[in-house]
Amino acid sequence: MPNKLLNEREFELVNIVGARLAANQRDLSRHMNLSLGMTNMLLRRLVTKGYIRIKQLDRRKVEYLLTPKGFAEKMRKSVKYTLNTINSIGLIKKQLLDILESLYTKGHRKFYILGDSDFAQLVESSLVQFQWVGVEVKRIKSQLENPDGLVLICREDEDSPGSGGERYVDLIKELASHKNNGFAAVER
Repeated sequence: MPNKLLNEREFELVNIVGARLAANQRDLSRHMNLSLGMTNMLLRRLVTKGYIRIKQLDRRKVEYLLTPKGFAEKMRKSVKYTLNTINSIGLIKKQLLDILESLYTKGHRKFYILGDSDFAQLVESSLVQFQWVGVEVKRIKSQLENPDGLVLICREDEDSPGSGGERYVDLIKELASHKNNGFAAVER
């Protein structure tokens, strides 16, 4: 029954109610950036579908609570989201390996990883994973003036390098432009 499934806004509202991030409809509408009328309609729809129940606290105040069905749906969608994220990470890792292999094939053996993010950790583990002959990997916190290897930029907020810019590869930009039909690493 399609009308029993939650749309994106309904699921967002279930999450907010479940996390108790808002005390009343006005707070809910602000939190979701929706009109009060739209929030009211979504709440009524979720009550009708059995995901939320309303508890009367006094004559003017109510409390919104998730029902067991609401908790189950929240958990089901959270697991599905987590699995989709894991699959996305797998695809990113595959594309990253294509890029790194292309750089290795072009003769690069010394890599400096610029960044402290989880992405930088993924890059480092990917380089080490294949145990390519002669590969050296080192983490750095800032750009090098004249690097003696290839600097792999692993953070979004990095400006273009000054001198030695041809020895830098912005992996985030490369992944964003990566094509499934092959890759030709472009050094800046």
